[in-house]
Amino acid sequence: MVAAIKLSDELVSKAKAHAKAQHRTVSRQIEHWARIGRLAEDNPELPLGFVRDAILGLEEIKTGQMSNYTFG
Repeated sequence: MVAAIKLSDELVSKAKAHAKAQHRTVSRQIEHWARIGRLAEDNPELPLGFVRDAILGLEEIKTGQMSNYTFG
């Protein structure tokens, strides 16, 4: 679904810089930030770095970039 929303010029400007550095569109960058923010709010006991790493891990699983881990 596509929806037009109003965002501050400051947010869009910051998103442009981060989007370029991360090879994302501005829209995808803002979606990424929103996803991290939602997960952080849903899990306030977890550090932000853990939330980011969890998102990365899920994406790696989706793209088949995983291997079995053997304990011991």
